Amino acid sequence: MSNLRDSLAVQFHAVPGAEPVEWAITDGLVGYEQAVAFMEARAEAIAAGQAREMVWLLEHPPLYTAGTSADAADLVDPDRFPVHQTGRGGQYTYHGPGQRVAYVMLDLRRRAPDLRRYVAALEAWIIASLDGFNIRGERREDRVGVWVRRPDKGETAEDKIAAIGIRVRRWATFHGISLNVEPDLSHFSGIVPCGVTEHGVTSLVDLGIPVTLPEVDAVMRTAFEEIFGPTIRVEAPLLPRHAA
Repeated sequence: MSNLRDSLAVQFHAVPGAEPVEWAITDGLVGYEQAVAFMEARAEAIAAGQAREMVWLLEHPPLYTAGTSADAADLVDPDRFPVHQTGRGGQYTYHGPGQRVAYVMLDLRRRAPDLRRYVAALEAWIIASLDGFNIRGERREDRVGVWVRRPDKGETAEDKIAAIGIRVRRWATFHGISLNVEPDLSHFSGIVPCGVTEHGVTSLVDLGIPVTLPEVDAVMRTAFEEIFGPTIRVEAPLLPRHAA
């Protein structure tokens, strides 16, 4: 079975008759605190049956986030960028321009109240998206996220290309994934990304795939619909833009 077909075998569709997932894209940089406030409110409304599920694609200004498992020793350069404590799972992560962040707000009661299966579906979504650019992404049983082999760096070398960090409240999800398209990879040196020291970080452009965010967005939407079901494009949330 091909890598793409293996990824698409992880289906996480909603129950029959469910409304399509709203698909929104914000151009420009969005402040982290504003994004979290929106997600928390939207997840609450989804859990109450008052809002549709939603995927929100955006970029943040340069910053670090600390998940619930973060080790303070992994914050190598605490003065480089703002550090945000967050309720998502995982450890330290960098966000910044050139990285496609996708915040995923779904109702697991409409799909499957199974966190492991949900994380596997997010991994499958990333892997299928990478396949659209002829990049083979892989899971690892001992670490969350999606990885690519780097034989150019050594026989066993591999780099992380996408991170996953989620939170669930009343079976409504928020936070989500981040895919490195063309971020400044040197900024990851201010932390130990996701607590992993023996492997590096890469991006699509670093792998020789010169793509734009709109091109990535289109591929991600197609892959999302294969795994999670139909989407409908909507206007992005009206939030203050962060200065570049």
